[in-house]
Amino acid sequence: MSRFSWAPGLLFFAFSGQLLAQTPGAAPIAPAPRPTRVAPATASFTGRVLDGTTREPLPGATVVFPDLRLATSTAPDGSFRLSNLPRGRFLMQVRFVGYNTFVKTVDTGAEQPVDVALLAAATEIGQVVVTGVSASTEMRRSPVPTTVVDRTQLNQAASTNAIDAIAHTPGLSQITTGAAISKPVIRGLGSNRVITLNNGAKQEGQQWGDEHGIEIDEYAIDRAEIIKGPGSLLYGSDGMAGVVNFLAPDPVEEGKVLGSVAANYQTNNRLQGYSLMNAGNKNGFNWLVRGSGKVAGPYRNRYDGPVYNSGFRELDGNGYVGLNKSWGYTHLTFNSFNQQVGLVEGERDEETGRFLRPLNAGGEAVELPVRDQDLRGYDLDVPQQQINHLRIGSDNNFILGAGRLTLNVGWQQNLRREFGDVLAPTDPSLYFQLRTFDYAARYFLPEASGWNTTIGLSGMRQENVNKGVEFLIPAYRLLDGGVFAVTKKTFGSLDLSGGLRYDLRRITADALYLDPETEQPTTGGEGEEKFGGFTSTFRNVSGSLGGAFNVTEKLLLKANVSRGFRAPNIAELGSNGIHEGTIRYELGDAGLKAETSLQLDGGVSYTTDHISLSLDAFRNQIQNYIFPERVADAVSEDGDPIFRYSQGDARLTGGEATLDIHPHPLDWLHFENSFSMVRALQFNQPEGQQYLPFIPADRLQSTVRVNFRKVGNSRLSNLYARAGVEHTFEQDRFFSAFDTETGTPGYTLVNLGVGTDVVNTQAKPLFSLYLTANNLFDVGYQSHLSRLKYAAYNVSNGRTGVYNMGRNVSVKLVVPLSF
Repeated sequence: MSRFSWAPGLLFFAFSGQLLAQTPGAAPIAPAPRPTRVAPATASFTGRVLDGTTREPLPGATVVFPDLRLATSTAPDGSFRLSNLPRGRFLMQVRFVGYNTFVKTVDTGAEQPVDVALLAAATEIGQVVVTGVSASTEMRRSPVPTTVVDRTQLNQAASTNAIDAIAHTPGLSQITTGAAISKPVIRGLGSNRVITLNNGAKQEGQQWGDEHGIEIDEYAIDRAEIIKGPGSLLYGSDGMAGVVNFLAPDPVEEGKVLGSVAANYQTNNRLQGYSLMNAGNKNGFNWLVRGSGKVAGPYRNRYDGPVYNSGFRELDGNGYVGLNKSWGYTHLTFNSFNQQVGLVEGERDEETGRFLRPLNAGGEAVELPVRDQDLRGYDLDVPQQQINHLRIGSDNNFILGAGRLTLNVGWQQNLRREFGDVLAPTDPSLYFQLRTFDYAARYFLPEASGWNTTIGLSGMRQENVNKGVEFLIPAYRLLDGGVFAVTKKTFGSLDLSGGLRYDLRRITADALYLDPETEQPTTGGEGEEKFGGFTSTFRNVSGSLGGAFNVTEKLLLKANVSRGFRAPNIAELGSNGIHEGTIRYELGDAGLKAETSLQLDGGVSYTTDHISLSLDAFRNQIQNYIFPERVADAVSEDGDPIFRYSQGDARLTGGEATLDIHPHPLDWLHFENSFSMVRALQFNQPEGQQYLPFIPADRLQSTVRVNFRKVGNSRLSNLYARAGVEHTFEQDRFFSAFDTETGTPGYTLVNLGVGTDVVNTQAKPLFSLYLTANNLFDVGYQSHLSRLKYAAYNVSNGRTGVYNMGRNVSVKLVVPLSF
């Protein structure tokens, strides 16, 4: 298809003329005038990348067309060339370490070389985002509040899972259940209110549970894009709080085969992590394959010592194989995530305060204090959970003349097994099998009078089956679909964008009856009702309108108004059972209504050679907000507190402020600061119930960082060092009624980091080394969003619950390979 034009009309007339000329008895045809030359459908795009000050070439700079999944790098003289590009207007991004990213929409058919002058970076500008917008755009031009965490930042962090790696982003927090399990919270909203994407495709695991982690390989992430605000417009229900999109590395340039080996060791829980990657591009046939593994023992802190059964294991594989041609690209993707996680119950011996370990004593379950040897290895005991997530998908992008069509379809299966019976440790108590078929299609209309418009549809079909001997949620089927249209246009210094979406979702849950003696399912509607069957239908309209106005080159104003919605999830509608990870018995309500929100966002940013300042504020009004509320003085047969899902109207307000001081000409020095806060209230509620539960505390972060591109004549390149202070304020605004929540004291953590690239005589990286120390002074603290905070009382130190991780030193090695 690279040899002819996508011009159906021309082909039709040419074919008709041939038929007419060959038809007997046809009238003679006068010789046609010599046809004008038709431009080929493809183009060769060339240019040079130079230092904007010295005009010297920059070899090794990366040139990327994000919407075409094409990339190349510059030659020793700074030149680059991309052949067989489709003709049209596409966003181009040019990156080079130590320089501001260059972003511009270019005409690939202009046949004129492009000179790109990069300026030394005082702070990062010119980042491109692909999440929450119809097509790739410069982050400054998007009215939706967006943050990008790139590969450099991820390498410099010491984390234990994918969400933990981005959790220091202003406005983003995490609900945790130990070191392996984290769920994102954006501006106070989490669970099903945050959509998680894996390379743009919705990740459908067991999002309704706080103790279910995100099934994504941390080592496979090249960057993360975080949308802070309703993402319902492009993705449908569940995006009321925002979207987190984990993206893979850029494609390898034509003719190259690359790879990398990464290893990580962390001292606190003796975490070992390894990852091996290979990627290449030969004549448009390209691939990427990665295998990763982790193993970690019990983490420790100053009050609990080693936390019994807090270790985990992980084994992942992912990648893609496909074609990139002038007509677009088609990729077959696969992701396999496999994890075993110990679940911390936190029960203590009443005399010594040591954790209790369940044992099988001659066919009888007993609990004994843990021994020192139980805390030294990598073994996992019950309770534990095993997660296996498989996704196979097709990612396609077709150039149709001046338009473009993307089509993404996928099948994914999530198996979650929980083992809690010490007498039968290999038999799952809870066992969920969730299968999902998801789809998304977008057509990018040709640009008309400066308007760039996209229409599309997306949805999924989902089925969940209970295969265990215990039951928390009913088996169900879900059908979901929506259509949308978005558009944008630039009016001088104003970038305006908006759109509408209509969604329909239907959930059908099956009834379940149990034999009172065996507690196993019966047929014919006999026995005790565990779940009542029901069908719930939700439909809604979402919308967004916003703009970004460049007052000057340094001053930018943004504003956006959006309406989002979220249908209740299956746990909120139908749960009836003990939820081990949250240490409570939960009851759903099939009569719950869909949540709807109206959010206002406003922002201002000011960037000079010396400072970068940004302020973002929001006001989010939510109707029918769903939350778990404890039933007063009610406990289950096993003594667990009973929580019932309720609704009410709520309002969340707050925002984030960032200040980066980089005094010119000391561009190697940065003083980075951020502050984030959320205030969340329920209307018309009595004392103790006016605050929404599980809202993160205010957080202030300050970091001094130095960066040096070169260190004299040494083999060190991109050397950095940083020292940071993270202060989390006391959370005294909590849902105190019925002992649902308790307050949390404030705490301050000190973090350090240093790292460098080691290069050869040709300045090519041999390896990169990163050394990070988190919680340097081993502060004992509990995050307000830690589920382990509500574990049992420790008689030995007079403290309730399990504390977060203490001092942790991480060593990370990354070795690039070239074939």
